[in-house]
Amino acid sequence: MAHMNPVDRILLVEDDPRLAEMLTEYLGQSGFRVTHAPTGREAMTHIAAAEIDAVILDLMLPDMDGLDVCRQLRATSDVPVLMLTARGDAIDRIVGLEIGADDYLPKPFEPRELLARLRAILRRRVEPRPLDVARNAGTPGEGFLRFGRLEIDPAAHSAKLDGVSCDLTAYQFDLLLVMAKHAGRVLSRDALMDLLKGEPLEAFDRSIDVHMSRIRAAVEDDPKKPRRIITVRGAGYLFAKVQD
Repeated sequence: MAHMNPVDRILLVEDDPRLAEMLTEYLGQSGFRVTHAPTGREAMTHIAAAEIDAVILDLMLPDMDGLDVCRQLRATSDVPVLMLTARGDAIDRIVGLEIGADDYLPKPFEPRELLARLRAILRRRVEPRPLDVARNAGTPGEGFLRFGRLEIDPAAHSAKLDGVSCDLTAYQFDLLLVMAKHAGRVLSRDALMDLLKGEPLEAFDRSIDVHMSRIRAAVEDDPKKPRRIITVRGAGYLFAKVQD
């Protein structure tokens, strides 16, 4: 059973004071250190000034769009992001995943579900690793995989194409790694969820195609004509053993 670091630092970006107070207390009792930012600008100030292990980000903020906060955050860091969205805002969820959020949770929600999702994105993260550190990671670690010009290093939690780091969230990297470890096999969505430490399918099945699109954008020469991540209609996805 995975154990969370009792001092994992969470930035809660939420303008509803009652919800923020409740979540701060609930997550604090669960062993997290929570910092609350009611606006996007305050969130960016906290992110620049302190190390954060995960961000819970409401998309409806009084001063700026939560999606803009996510974009700015992704320009410098791959810290896990859990988005909070209004029920029915499918477009916001899709855009959020496309620009780098790791998961989303529609409002209203049960605090226990938020805690479970937060623990899941932290569990998928090997260590806090800003993008510039990941790009300069040292020698390959255990489990290193190479498929022609594509290199996947589980120890560094990084993938490189032609020596250039691929821009992937922690969840997208884990998807890529699972597929690469089963190269040449078609994996259904159910199989992918089982391989990703038993994450429930319901939470991700509508967003997995978006994640796959992001992975293709990172590892394919032409994402519209993919050669590495192949969709097998009605069956799932296949990681092809491309050697060039």
